[in-house]
Amino acid sequence: MAHTNPDFLAHLGGDAVAVAVKDVEPGQAHVAYLDDSAPTTIDVNAPIPLGHKVALRAVAAGDDVTEYGLRVAIASADISKGDYVHTHNVRSARWHNSVA
Repeated sequence: MAHTNPDFLAHLGGDAVAVAVKDVEPGQAHVAYLDDSAPTTIDVNAPIPLGHKVALRAVAAGDDVTEYGLRVAIASADISKGDYVHTHNVRSARWHNSVA
Protein backbone atom coordinates (compact mmCIF):
# COMPACT_ATOMS: atom_id res chain seq x y z
CA MET A 1 0.00 0.00 0.00
CA ALA A 2 1.41 3.42 -0.91
CA HIS A 3 2.18 5.80 1.93
CA THR A 4 -0.78 8.03 2.73
CA ASN A 5 -2.06 9.87 5.76
CA PRO A 6 -4.43 7.59 7.67
CA ASP A 7 -8.11 8.28 8.17
CA PHE A 8 -8.20 5.95 11.19
CA LEU A 9 -5.70 4.78 13.81
CA ALA A 10 -5.93 1.39 15.51
CA HIS A 11 -3.83 0.49 18.52
CA LEU A 12 -3.13 -3.19 17.92
CA GLY A 13 -3.60 -5.66 15.10
CA GLY A 14 -6.68 -7.67 15.99
CA ASP A 15 -8.56 -4.73 17.55
CA ALA A 16 -12.18 -4.57 16.44
CA VAL A 17 -12.25 -0.77 16.11
CA ALA A 18 -10.10 2.16 15.01
CA VAL A 19 -10.47 5.87 15.80
CA ALA A 20 -11.08 8.54 13.15
CA VAL A 21 -8.28 11.13 13.01
CA LYS A 22 -10.52 13.41 10.94
CA ASP A 23 -14.14 13.47 9.77
CA VAL A 24 -14.51 10.51 7.38
CA GLU A 25 -17.17 10.15 4.70
CA PRO A 26 -18.44 6.80 3.33
CA GLY A 27 -16.09 5.07 0.91
CA GLN A 28 -12.58 3.72 1.04
CA ALA A 29 -10.45 4.89 3.97
CA HIS A 30 -6.92 4.18 5.19
CA VAL A 31 -6.19 2.54 8.56
CA ALA A 32 -2.79 2.72 10.27
CA TYR A 33 -1.75 0.79 13.38
CA LEU A 34 0.31 1.98 16.34
CA ASP A 35 1.97 -1.43 16.65
CA ASP A 36 3.86 -3.05 13.76
CA SER A 37 0.73 -4.26 11.94
CA ALA A 38 0.58 -3.39 8.24
CA PRO A 39 -1.62 -0.46 7.19
CA THR A 40 -4.82 -1.40 5.39
CA THR A 41 -7.93 0.07 3.79
CA ILE A 42 -11.56 -0.29 4.81
CA ASP A 43 -14.85 0.58 3.12
CA VAL A 44 -16.66 2.96 5.48
CA ASN A 45 -20.46 2.58 5.47
CA ALA A 46 -21.54 5.89 7.09
CA PRO A 47 -20.04 9.27 8.01
CA ILE A 48 -17.79 8.99 11.06
CA PRO A 49 -16.83 12.12 12.99
CA LEU A 50 -13.33 12.90 14.26
CA GLY A 51 -12.58 10.88 17.40
CA HIS A 52 -15.31 8.30 16.80
CA LYS A 53 -14.82 4.66 15.88
CA VAL A 54 -15.19 2.40 12.84
CA ALA A 55 -15.56 -1.39 12.95
CA LEU A 56 -12.53 -3.15 11.47
CA ARG A 57 -14.40 -6.45 11.43
CA ALA A 58 -17.93 -7.72 11.94
CA VAL A 59 -19.05 -8.06 15.57
CA ALA A 60 -22.22 -9.95 16.48
CA ALA A 61 -24.66 -8.60 19.08
CA GLY A 62 -23.46 -9.69 22.51
CA ASP A 63 -19.82 -10.09 21.46
CA ASP A 64 -16.89 -8.11 22.80
CA VAL A 65 -15.60 -5.00 21.03
CA THR A 66 -11.83 -4.77 21.51
CA GLU A 67 -9.47 -1.80 21.48
CA TYR A 68 -5.95 -1.68 22.98
CA GLY A 69 -6.22 -5.49 22.94
CA LEU A 70 -8.91 -5.24 25.66
CA ARG A 71 -12.67 -5.51 25.77
CA VAL A 72 -13.93 -1.90 25.83
CA ALA A 73 -17.56 -2.50 24.87
CA ILE A 74 -20.17 -5.13 24.18
CA ALA A 75 -22.09 -4.99 20.90
CA SER A 76 -25.77 -4.26 21.55
CA ALA A 77 -26.59 -4.91 17.86
CA ASP A 78 -24.87 -6.67 14.98
CA ILE A 79 -22.06 -4.49 13.62
CA SER A 80 -20.70 -4.91 10.09
CA LYS A 81 -17.15 -4.19 9.01
CA GLY A 82 -16.99 -0.47 8.12
CA ASP A 83 -19.90 0.54 10.38
CA TYR A 84 -19.88 3.54 12.70
CA VAL A 85 -19.41 2.21 16.24
CA HIS A 86 -21.01 4.35 18.94
CA THR A 87 -23.71 4.31 21.61
CA HIS A 88 -26.38 3.14 19.15
CA ASN A 89 -24.70 -0.26 18.72
CA VAL A 90 -22.45 -0.82 21.78
CA ARG A 91 -22.59 -0.50 25.54
CA SER A 92 -19.59 0.11 27.76
CA ALA A 93 -17.71 -2.83 29.23
CA ARG A 94 -15.99 -0.58 31.76
CA TRP A 95 -17.44 -2.33 34.79
CA HIS A 96 -17.15 -5.78 33.18
CA ASN A 97 -13.31 -5.76 32.82
CA SER A 98 -12.60 -7.29 36.21
CA VAL A 99 -9.42 -9.25 36.69
CA ALA A 100 -10.01 -12.93 37.43
